[in-house]
Amino acid sequence: MSLSVAVKAKNSTLISLIRFFSVSSAASSSSSTVSLSPSGRLQQTLSGCVEVKGKSLHSGKLSTVKLLPEIAGAGRCFEFRSRSIPASIEFSQESPLCTTLFKDGLQIRTVEHLLSALEAKGVDNCRIQIESESADDREVEVPILDGSAKEWVDAIEEIGINVARNHVGESVEKMVTHLNKPVHVCKNDSFVAAFPSIETRITCGIDFPQVPAIGCQWFSWRPVRESCFEKDIAPSRTFCVYEEVERMREAGLIKGGSLENAIVCSAERGWMNPPLRFDDEPCRHKILDLIGDLSLVAREGNGGLPVAHIVAFKASHALHNDLARLLIIG
Repeated sequence: MSLSVAVKAKNSTLISLIRFFSVSSAASSSSSTVSLSPSGRLQQTLSGCVEVKGKSLHSGKLSTVKLLPEIAGAGRCFEFRSRSIPASIEFSQESPLCTTLFKDGLQIRTVEHLLSALEAKGVDNCRIQIESESADDREVEVPILDGSAKEWVDAIEEIGINVARNHVGESVEKMVTHLNKPVHVCKNDSFVAAFPSIETRITCGIDFPQVPAIGCQWFSWRPVRESCFEKDIAPSRTFCVYEEVERMREAGLIKGGSLENAIVCSAERGWMNPPLRFDDEPCRHKILDLIGDLSLVAREGNGGLPVAHIVAFKASHALHNDLARLLIIG
């Protein structure tokens, strides 16, 4: 069951508590931060191939994505210009307003919505072929579609999911990351923290005091059913503040943005393209992004999203990625 929660604690108090528990745990335990444990599930892949085309949010160009089955242990990997770029935090590069993978001079931008759907739906092994509209492009962007992960979930469900088998035809058990002690990353009053837990839970907060229609929102979610993600998180769309649109376009961003692929809110006039799919849709979308970014922890077909309680406030893709790096087992 999904649960909305109202949290009124001061930002400085929240961050102080996180630091206190992190230091206390580190002092009392010499174990590593994370460990891998059996999930009780077998690694999975797609039952067949599916193709999705659409416009990119930031470049405005058209791109085509083809999702294909992959053997157990291969994990998730993009193919662009005949080069392979693993969907792994080692290849993540900081970029404005999205998560970008970079290797051998090639860039794949805005990967978070697609990876969120693959991670949440249990597609542990997948080959992701992506093409741009221009043959000489050195960068490409995953289509934004309607601004959510709904169409990616629909594509996955349309083709179906099977148990993945390795090169000798054997199934492989899926391992998941468990947190042994609290960790956190922060910048000013923004933070992402993860705490040991017996189940996966994500609690997310945002705060837009200058935009009353958004304001301060909190939402807490845990995947207690197979259908939780597609009902509670996947339909939530990316959002932006109307008064900041021109500045972002001058910076070379959201060239493909429109009222069809984002929800837009004005500080003075409120939501410009209602209705919302949820009262707290912006906050839910932040959880969607966080799942996609933490999926980059995954290696060799194992789970990316850790078994932990993850708490984020005013967090960015950069902070998500910083936490992901802390969760990697060396």
